[in-house]
Amino acid sequence: MKNIYLIILFINTFSCFTYGQNSNSTSFFPVAVWLQSPENAMKYKQDGGINMYTGLWKQLDEKQFHLLKDAGIKLICNQNEFGLAHKTDPTIFGWMNGDEPDNAQWNSQTKSYDPCIKPELIIGQYNNVKKKDPDHPYYLNLGQGVSYTGWVGRGECKGRTDLYAIANNGYLKGCDIASFDIYPVNSNDPNVNGNLWMVAKGIDSLRVWCNDSKPVWTWIETTRIGKDSPRKPTPKEVKTQVWMALIHGAKGIGYFCHSFYPESDEAALLHDKTMLTELKQINNQITSLVPVLNSKSQSHSATVICINKNATIDMMIKNYENSNYLFAVGMRNEPTNAIFKINTGKNVEVVGENRTIVFTNGQFNDHFDGYDVHIYKIR
Repeated sequence: MKNIYLIILFINTFSCFTYGQNSNSTSFFPVAVWLQSPENAMKYKQDGGINMYTGLWKQLDEKQFHLLKDAGIKLICNQNEFGLAHKTDPTIFGWMNGDEPDNAQWNSQTKSYDPCIKPELIIGQYNNVKKKDPDHPYYLNLGQGVSYTGWVGRGECKGRTDLYAIANNGYLKGCDIASFDIYPVNSNDPNVNGNLWMVAKGIDSLRVWCNDSKPVWTWIETTRIGKDSPRKPTPKEVKTQVWMALIHGAKGIGYFCHSFYPESDEAALLHDKTMLTELKQINNQITSLVPVLNSKSQSHSATVICINKNATIDMMIKNYENSNYLFAVGMRNEPTNAIFKINTGKNVEVVGENRTIVFTNGQFNDHFDGYDVHIYKIR
């Protein structure tokens, strides 16, 4: 994270994987919620700008299917006979089994934790699902050990990053889409708490371990999750985590909406009007930029200098319809003025902020508060 020029070289690479028959890769970008009741699908669509459900409490059936279909929400869930019978419907996006196999696994019989699930078992599940339906992607979510490699929640597998890589027949060989979750505001671990940049670090790791051959996603916190959570994230912290992930190459974004304190609330996000309103704005902006986000990134076309040496800005550059789009995010909670140098352009529009910036001698300046996000359209 400290060497911005090395990061730019990597985050501007381009994954060649496409989502397959049920989604045009240039016009669709997954924006999901995790394990929510289909009865709330229309609310998530209309009030939050959500277009996908990932996981169901029960096996997919006709009632759940039609609630999602009527709301225009796509679905990733466990494969079953009903789902296979409806696999040609665009509501079915993909399949999954379980969650976080890289973590230590709770054994209800021994009341203790078993080691993480062996990657070969995940690869076997993947092969079985793909035999029944080779046309839809198989999705795999991994734990926070993807980013925080010292996390004790992996038990005996703590620090075993070798278990992830395709080259080692790791977890990423057993999926078409990989994701992970880490919640730096909710975490009470001093190695994680407040370090929003760990979201981007996990995206970088997944891309390396899969040789950038398949889409990688991440899950973003939106609530105070548990009693031990210091607090819930602010809307700005959610926005920052989303754009850190996107700028580092995430091809899908998901939101964790549950809260278990002071009481259990599966749809806590829906009951937080301030957060939901901001989230809809974030998601609407993503949706408006889908053709840009899904276009090929441009390498070696821009650099940035932070006047505050304690600040770091990461960026991604896209070219779409004769305009360059420069996406920039402050990776630390440090304010700075920034000087952007880019090869071509005359006019700079700051997307969504109703302002323009003077472009002179191949460069322009802007101010970033800590964790700020700015998107520039340069023509």
